[in-house]
This record gives sequence, C-alpha cells and structure tokens, in this order.
Amino acid sequence: MPNIKLAFRILFRTPFVTTVAVLSLALGIGANAAIFSLANQILLKPLPVPHPERLINLTAPGPNPGWQSCGQAGNCREIFSYPMFKDLERQQTVLTGLAGHVSQGVNLAVNGAPMSGTAMLVSGSYFRTLEITPVLGRLIADGDEVLGADQVAVLSHAFWNTHFAADRHVVGQTIVVDGTTLTIIGVAPRGFDGTTLGITPEVFAPITIRKEFSGFDQYQSRTTYWIYLFGRLKPGVTAAQARTALNAIYTPILQNVEAPLQDNMSAATMQRFKAKLIGVNPGYHGQSQLQHEATTPLAMLFGVTAVVLLIACANIANLLLARGANRSMEMGMRLALGAPRRRLIGQMLTESVILALMGGVASLAVAALTLKLLASLLPGEITTALHFSLQPNVLLFAGALAVGTGLLFGLFPALHNARTELIGTIRSNTGQIAGHKRAGRFRATLVTAQIALATGLLISAGLFLKSLVNVSRVNLGVQVNDVVTFSMAPERSGYDSARAVALYRRITDVLSHQPGVSAVTSSMVPLIAGSNWGNSVWVQGYPSGPDVDRNSRFNAVGPGYFSTLGIPILAGRGLTASDVDGAPRVVVVNEAFATKFHLGRNPVGTFMSQSGPDSLNIQIVGLARDAKYADVKDSVPPVFFVPWQQSGDPSALYFYLRSGLAPGVLLRDIPPILKRLAPTVPVENLRSMPEQVRQNTFEDRMMSILSALFASLATLLAAVGLYGVLAYTVQQRTREIGVRMALGADAARVRSLVLKQVGVMIAIGGVIGLGAAIAVGRLMHSLLYGMGGTDPVVLVGSTLLLAIVALAASYVPVLRASRVDPVEALRFE
Repeated sequence: MPNIKLAFRILFRTPFVTTVAVLSLALGIGANAAIFSLANQILLKPLPVPHPERLINLTAPGPNPGWQSCGQAGNCREIFSYPMFKDLERQQTVLTGLAGHVSQGVNLAVNGAPMSGTAMLVSGSYFRTLEITPVLGRLIADGDEVLGADQVAVLSHAFWNTHFAADRHVVGQTIVVDGTTLTIIGVAPRGFDGTTLGITPEVFAPITIRKEFSGFDQYQSRTTYWIYLFGRLKPGVTAAQARTALNAIYTPILQNVEAPLQDNMSAATMQRFKAKLIGVNPGYHGQSQLQHEATTPLAMLFGVTAVVLLIACANIANLLLARGANRSMEMGMRLALGAPRRRLIGQMLTESVILALMGGVASLAVAALTLKLLASLLPGEITTALHFSLQPNVLLFAGALAVGTGLLFGLFPALHNARTELIGTIRSNTGQIAGHKRAGRFRATLVTAQIALATGLLISAGLFLKSLVNVSRVNLGVQVNDVVTFSMAPERSGYDSARAVALYRRITDVLSHQPGVSAVTSSMVPLIAGSNWGNSVWVQGYPSGPDVDRNSRFNAVGPGYFSTLGIPILAGRGLTASDVDGAPRVVVVNEAFATKFHLGRNPVGTFMSQSGPDSLNIQIVGLARDAKYADVKDSVPPVFFVPWQQSGDPSALYFYLRSGLAPGVLLRDIPPILKRLAPTVPVENLRSMPEQVRQNTFEDRMMSILSALFASLATLLAAVGLYGVLAYTVQQRTREIGVRMALGADAARVRSLVLKQVGVMIAIGGVIGLGAAIAVGRLMHSLLYGMGGTDPVVLVGSTLLLAIVALAASYVPVLRASRVDPVEALRFE
C-alpha cells in the first residue's frame, strides 16, 4: 500500500507526463480491445452448447455436377444432397448424431402483423446432436422430419421475448411463416441463435417443410446439393477416425449409386468424382462463411492496432526514462541509505502498472467509440448478428493488456533508473546520470523503431486508400444514381402465383405514376448485391460435349430493365411488356456471353436453350453492354436475361425506381404506398442503389478508413516521441552546446548537429519501415483491388509524409538548441 500511495503522488507530481502517457495508452489499448471484440465473436467464441469441442463440420469437395445452392453457412464445397445425408446418418457409428440445416428468408406474421425474417430449417437430429434443451415445450425431433408430418416451429429465445412478450403459454399457439401456419412446440434456450454466425433466425422448422415454403421438392435427388452437415464425436473417437469411418460409407455410395446417375461426364471427371472424400473440420464455432471471409481482415487490423500500442509503449518508456533522469538524486539517496535495488525497481514498476491501468480505464471509452465506428461501416446483416457493446471478456482483455503493457514499457526504465551507479551521481553532484549515453542510445532506438512502425502503417494505409479509389472508379456499366431499390415476396405471405404476378404488375403501374418517378423495372436476382444465379445453357453452334463449360449467370427481368438502369443495347432490342407467357420465348445476352459462346458482335437471331441441345427454343433478340452482376470487384460474367413473365412465376422480385427526387423522399414515400397495395407483405431491402453499391464494397471502406485512422494515430504518437527525445536531448546537452557556441559554433552549425541526429533516425526507421511494408503488402495482396502489394507512388509518398511530420516535430527542439545562450549554458546545473 505505501508503494501505491507513493506511486500516485509521483504520477500527479508530473501531470503532463501522466496525461500524455494515459492518453497514448487509452488510444492503443482501446483500439486493440475493439478489434478483439470482433475477433472474439467471429473467430474465437464457441457455440453455446455442451462440449462444443466435440462437434465437427463435414465438407464435400467437388465436382458436384447438378443443381447447387450454398449460402452464409459455407461455400459450395460444403453442401450435400438430402439422400446422401440420410444414408450417412443411418449408417454411421462414430457420431452421437449427424445433423443437417439450411437457412431461408421468410415472411412472418404474428397476430396479423407482417415482417421479414429468417427460418433455420433443421433435421430432426439437429437439437439432439447439439445436446441443448428448450426453455419451454420441446425441440424439433426425428418424428417432425417427415414429409406430410404436422407443421411445427420452435421460436428463438429473442423472438419469443420481443414478439410474444415471453409468454409461458406460447406452446400450442400458431405462427404464419411464408403463408404456412405452424404450431409452436417450444422455445430455444437463451443465447442460442443457430449454428451459422451472421444469421439470427426467428424460428426453427423441420427441414422437410421447405416444400411447403417454396415448393422445393428435391428430397430424393442425388444431384441436388443444398444441405450443410455437422456431427458430434462419440467419446474416445477422434476427428481423423470419424473421417475414415464416414468415407467408408460415402465412397461405395458415390461409386455404386451416384456415379451411374451422372450424364455427359468425361472419363477424367468421372475419375475425380469417384475419388471424392468427405472432409472433417472442427465445429467448435459452428458453420459460417463469415469466419473464412473475416480471418484475413481481422488479422490485419489486429496487427495494425498492435503496432499502434507498441508505438505508445515506446513513447511512455521514453517519458519514464526522461522523468527518471530528474529523479536521479532521489534514487541515489535511497540507494545510499540502504534501500535494496529490487525495492526501487518494484516501486517504479508499480508506477508503470498504475499508469497503464489508468490508461486501460480510459481505453474503454476509445473501445466503445471504435466499436460504434465499426458498426457504421459493416452491413446490417452482420451488425444484427454481433454485439458492438463492451462485453465482459473485452473488459478482461483490456485489463490484461493494460497490466502487460505496464510491465513492458516500465521494465527498462525501472532497471536503468535504479542501477547502483547512481551513487556516483550524488558524489559528483553534477546532476547527470552516469552512463546516460546508454539511456540516450536506447531512447533513440525506440524513436527509430517508432518511425519504422509508423512508416509501415502509413504505407499500408496508403495501399488500402488507393485500392478504395480503384474500387470507386470501377465502371459499373449501370447508372445507379437516382435509383432506389426494394424487394417483395408475396408468396411468402400466402399469395398464390396468380395473385403474386398481379401484385407485381400493380406495384409497377402505381409506382410508375408517382410524381417524379421516370421509370420502374424489376428483376429476380438483385443487382450488385452478392447474389449469383446460374445454370448450364446450350447455344446454337457451340459444342455441348463432356466437360465443356456451358455455365452462364442468369437473371429474369421486367420490361424496361436496361433503359431504367442505363445499360445500353448494342444490337437488337431490350425486353418489353409484350414478352409474356405464351409469346415467343426471347432472351437478351451481354457481351461476355457473346464472347464465351463465340457469337460474334451481333448474336441477334441465334437460338439457345436451358433444357438441352435438342430444344433450342429461346431466341436472342438483343445484345446488352457488359454491366456488373453480383459484385463490384468481380469481372463481368456471361449473363443472359429472360423476361420474368416467361420464366415461371417468381416468388420474389426486386424493384428499381429511377427518379429525379432525392432518394430520401422515395425511401420515405414507398412503404406507405406498398402497405396500401399489400398490407400483409413486408417491404425488404429498401435502399438507394448507391447505398447498395457501398454495402457491396464495405470491406474495402472498412479497411481503408480504419487503417488510415490508425496510421494517422501512429504517426502522431511517433512525432510526439521524437519531439520528446529531442527536447530531452537538447536539455541534457545544454552545457555541451554552450561550450561549442563559446568556441565559435554558430546557430546554423548547432541546428545541423541536432538535425543530423533526426536525419539518422528518419533514414534508418524509414528504410526498415519501407522493407516491412513491402513484405506486409505481399501478404495483404488479396485485400487490395486493381494493384499489387506495392505501389511506387504510395511507398514514396508515405515515406516523405512521415519524414515531413518528423522534421516538423523536431522544429521546436532544433530552434531551442540554436538559441542557447553560451553564458547561461555554462552555468547550467
């Protein structure tokens, strides 16, 4: 306790040093705590189920010829057909359970109030495999996973709380999901939101109910891949043993049952198909594509914030060394009076840890602000699945980091300032530290390291900013300004196909006559929203043998699609209101499609098919200029556009309105108009098209903004550190400078003396930082767009900027050195 009281007195005796140190630490620790909060939730947090370490995820690398549907739970290398899942579940002996799941967007109606949400469709073994128990009622079991069984649902705990007021009598009540009335049989436990990070389902339903929701009827198809699988290892069984046992079941089915079903497959592809093996991955965190996508950006941001904290620690170590020099008499006296050296070291480490804890407390405000910034940069579907408040584990992390950094930056100053040679200081009464050159070299080394780290961060930030500029300059091929978009799915609210089509036409007609609206169109696949729909096609004159790539992206669009979105028609015509069911089937293709299928510059008149080479029944009537399809950064794929009125009745459509009005006016006016037209159908994805494009490139904006922010912070801290070292150096060398000036040195020579020290630190730090940045740039190449891991303009510009900032920070100390009065300097100390 005396040590702590003394530590506080000493810290408050030098308020400037204490304030700078606390602020530096608050910025460094707060930034790290915020990034840790995201990393913990996305990469580290286990599923809230018993013994999650026993869970495994199954993967099924291709080739998977046939129809595939993959989503947020993973890519298309992780999906299985339903018959294969049931075969594995029935025959396996190494797992306590094997479960399947898939998510689906749905419309919900609670007490007549419509809303959009997500249903997690699960096998009967899902909850049993996870070993979780309900809060109320029961969970979905094997008997519920039967086609034609009673239609049931389990509510998520959060949905039960918010929409049923935690009613304990909810079991037995009903809820309407996609127009289907389901009986509520239970409530899932608190905190359990399924096994897919990034998806927060409102309800859980049997996987076989998908037929009722969307007419899906592929439960017997072995060439339809759509279900994600995970299992729980039996006690004593390892993941490797489970993989071997599962493949012993999988391979015979693959070779004897599924291989004969494959058509148009070459011998080489058939050999690869028969050689496929199930993969087994840890299921500790569940199944989510978000984890794969976030690993590299989070690792990069963690590295950046760690560098900021290191620079802050270097600054504080320099401050403590400088303050220790002023306490040399005190330390020497205490040593002379018999105080053991370890006690002095302990006292100064106590001061460092208290300083760090004060910075840790202040860092919580910085962490909260940083989390708010992150939430503003991420898309809504991610923010709803994550917490952006300070959770208990974040507080523990900040505390541990504070103690660790306190020991890190306090150790050398404590050892140096408590060394026994200080007794010589008392005897000489010079006020100088014996061995001060060693401390000076250490301080200069710290500043050089700060400059190197700041240079590296500035270059990294410059690369991300230039990458963002490249993204912003991408030619979308679409005129997104003045366009607002939204979607509606009436069939999820109980509409039949005829009523849904009538509603689509009514919406188009009503919105077209709104003041200020110049055009309205629609599509089944949302534009630049990350959605990819595609299938194989047969094109007149193009080969269709085994292993020929005939895949193309697809969209079903409404009349005026191309003119509304500003996509030029280069040959032929676009799609019109006369292209309806019963009229000759037509299609418009883009330039990439014409190039891939060797159609030349004018493919109008060529026939194609979606069903086989013997049925070329769709005529190409137009060639559209290439425009972005799913992602801003992806190259334009081959795309064919059919009228949605000829492609089967769509269960959902995305609408696009072009208007001279401000987007905010339309965003405000559209919902009440649509509510009058369809009171039970919720409006979804309502936003301006520029906002949709921004959401499509959120990762680029997030990395650019955060890296620029942290690099600026690191540069500022490095400048403060350089200023502190030079100011202290000038003070320590006052007598030397006075002697030099008394012997004839002018102010210019004195300035060059100090600037030489600055130049050496900038040169060494800049070179080291430049080399480190080039190495890091190669590692983060995948995060950059339209450039490699290096860029000469960024490298040179960032290095020059750091040099300018460093020289500016040295201005005052250099000026002070040149104005030393020789007479006063010779009297110094």
